[in-house]
Formats: sequence, C-alpha cells, structure tokens
Amino acid sequence: MGQDIDREDFDEADYQHFVELLQQDLQALRELVARPGFGVGPPSVGAEVELCLVNPDGRPLLKNLEVVEACDDERVTVELNRFNVEFMTTPRPLAGSPFTALGAEIQELLERLNRAARTHDGRVAAVGILPTLRPQDVQSEAMTDVARFRALSKGIRRLRHGDFDVVIDGPDPLDITCDDVTFEGANTSLQLHVRVSPDEFAATFNAAQIATGPVLAIAGNSPTFLGHRLWEETRIPLFKQAVDERDEVTESWRPARVSFGTGWVREGALELFTETVALHAPLLPVAGHEDSVAAVRRGETPILEELRLHHGTVWRWNRAIYDPKGGGHLRIELRCLPSGPSVIDMQANMALLVGLTFGLREEVEWMTTALPFENAEQNGYRAAKHGLEAMLLWPSRTPPSPQPIPARALLRELLPTARAGLDVVGVDAEEADLLLGVVAERLETCQTGAHWQRCMLERLERDRPREAALAAMLDRYLENAASGEPVHRWSLDS
Repeated sequence: MGQDIDREDFDEADYQHFVELLQQDLQALRELVARPGFGVGPPSVGAEVELCLVNPDGRPLLKNLEVVEACDDERVTVELNRFNVEFMTTPRPLAGSPFTALGAEIQELLERLNRAARTHDGRVAAVGILPTLRPQDVQSEAMTDVARFRALSKGIRRLRHGDFDVVIDGPDPLDITCDDVTFEGANTSLQLHVRVSPDEFAATFNAAQIATGPVLAIAGNSPTFLGHRLWEETRIPLFKQAVDERDEVTESWRPARVSFGTGWVREGALELFTETVALHAPLLPVAGHEDSVAAVRRGETPILEELRLHHGTVWRWNRAIYDPKGGGHLRIELRCLPSGPSVIDMQANMALLVGLTFGLREEVEWMTTALPFENAEQNGYRAAKHGLEAMLLWPSRTPPSPQPIPARALLRELLPTARAGLDVVGVDAEEADLLLGVVAERLETCQTGAHWQRCMLERLERDRPREAALAAMLDRYLENAASGEPVHRWSLDS
C-alpha cells in the first residue's frame, strides 16, 4: 500500500483486467517458490513505526506533509490522516544485537521527527491511539491529500455503500458513525517484518498466530478512543470496523479485511496470497506493466505489482509479504503491536514477539492440532480487550485440550520459551536477557501502557473534566516516554 498511485477513479473493465492479472501473478509466484534456492537466507528483522503529530495543547496537528518535508529523510512518509506519519527502519540480521540496533534507529528517527515537528510548533507521540482525539478529528476532512488514500477510500466505499459504524464495548461503550475510512488513521502501530525461508514459512507463521494473543495481553497501549474508555488495545476492534466494506448481510459470512485469518497454514505463503485473491474484491485495480509469468520463465525475479498491491489492502494481524529485492524473499509482517510507550518498551515487545514466535515454532506441529484456530483467534481478541486479566485458551499435551489459563500466568510460563527462541536465531544473550527482563518486570507490576493511561486518567479526572484530564495525561505520557524509562517504572502521581 506504500507504492505510489496516481489514479483515483476506475471502471468495471479496470477491475476485471486486474483480477486476470492477479491470477497471472499467483501463477508466477507458484513457479517462483518452486525454484531451487528461492528466498533462502538467514532470518532478519525490520520495523515500521507509526506516530501521531500533536500541537502544544496535545491536540492533533494536521501537518504531516509539511513535517515530512521538513524532516527530509527517505525513511519517513505520511500516513492516512493528516496527523499521522510513519518511518521504516533498516532491516537487520536477527543474529547479534538486532533490537539494540533497531532501538537506536528508532530513537534517531524520533529525534529527527521531533525537530521537524517543532518547526511547525508540534511534537510526535508514539501511542497506540492518541487520547485527545475528538470525533471531528477523524472525519473525511482528516485524510492526507495523497492520491493513494483517496483511491483507497473510494475503493472501500464502492463496496460498502454507506457510512462506517464503529461499536466497541468497554467501561464507556462507543457507538459512532464515520463518513469515511479515516477512523483507521486513529491507530498507530509498531509493525515487524521478519524474513523467513520458504520451507520454514508455514511453521513460523502459525507460531506467530499462537504468540499474538499472549503478547497482546502485555503490550496494550490503546485504552481510550474519542474520550471513551474501551479495550486495553482498542486498535484491534477499531481497525477491523474502520475499513470493513461488508454490510449487515455479508458480514455474517464474508471474511473481514482485518482479521487474524481463516485457519492454520498447511503449506506455505502461497496459500495465503491465493486466499487473499479468492476472498477479497480488489480495491485499487492499478495494473502494472510486467508479464510476471514470462519474467519467471526467463529466470528473472518478478515484481508481482498487482498481487502485492491487492495483498496490501487486506490487513491481517499477521500477514505474508513477498519482496522482489535481492532475488526475492518472503517475510512475515507482525502487525499486532501498538506504537510506544517508550523506545525500550518497543524493543522489549519486539524481542518478546520474535522470541516467542521462534520458540513456539519448535512445538507448532502438535500445538496446531491441540489448539483449534478459532481458539487462537479468540485469544487475540480476549487479550486485546482484557490485557493481563484475560483468560486465554492454551494447547495441552494432556486431553482435553485446550485448557484455560490466565494471561499473566501463561506469560510467566512462556518467558523461557521466548528466551529459547531468541537463542535459536542467534540473538546475543545479553540483549535477550535485558529485554525479556523488561517484559518480566512489566509482568510483575502489571503496569502496561494501557494500565498506566487508565490509572493516570482516573487520578486526573478527580479535579478536572475528562477532556482536560486526557490532555494532561498525554503531557505526562510524553514526558515519561522521552525519559527513556520503561512504562512499568512510570510514576502514577498526578
């Protein structure tokens, strides 16, 4: 979805031609993954970090185009709404100290963006959902003036035929309507890209699906939206509903574009791309100029422009990625983590998710038999809603399986598995111990980003209305994040 798109309007012939090209790309990918040696290489990791721009009052600053221009860094780009920016880090080998390197680059880019934002009297916030958003901040006027976002909006509205209803339960339930996809721009994430060899893709992907629930439980950082106290990680239901093109009839049987998937992967990445083409109508039928099948048969690496574009408009929480660079390779995009709270927290969350994915991969064959996929999916939603208080279902070697276990107790049991997974991919012991130590301390205090925000808001509301309390809470959040201290050490003194 990051590629340039210079068209916004399409006719039915464009959509039909695009569907034909998708089938060609699938055939090309089928032949490519069968090529001896395709995608083989050591595992690596990179990250994308989404951020909000805020003004001195903590309100959204609608100047992302100007801030990105002032930043003047090719790693930085705009996102859907005018208060959103994103940067991409340099991929690193997983062997060694990848999270230290990623953390240093994230810190560097945060500082560059803050300097650029200050030229427009602003600052950046790494937080899952900006607490100070109001309904008027996320209507259609908020969309960044870029052709690809306008085209995306038109593509979804072509299928939906109506406004977008968002209904989320919680302490202060939310029921609201948006006239465009711009509610999605309220979400800011930390997304990991992990390169894996094709023969290890299925096992690694399934392990990531299993790991997502427990990791979400301890990584929550999005407890409010539009002044409502909702889930620990409200991004999960908000994103799903904000770009859902289904109506009241089709939502009962047609898969959502944002989901945990439809089942365990049995063979490899190809089946995920094939499923995306089969289940979801195109949104952006932009045709490229490549004959992908001919390119493969000439021994070249195809770009697969249409397939990559279409696959980028289906936002599964764990997603297969094909990249033609360097002879072509496959990645798993891990999309569940929120942005923030601090750099060290993001490093710890990355280490936990990667370590648990590779640690569980060693046992994934029996686990996918003992844990029905729908239970893994439910774990993701339960963890997003209740955080460390969630009750999760976990596979058991002793029947009946799965068995319920509190998320906090499960994570205690899984920390050695995450540590073993980091060993498997060659992460230095000192780095692994440091970052999983941050996770362990957060687990003991139970103070996640979401917990800190909720508790601080409660204290601040004692002597001021909610809107003022949210702004004051954001000020304290940004001060703490800038200190470099992990969130479990943040004070709750109001």
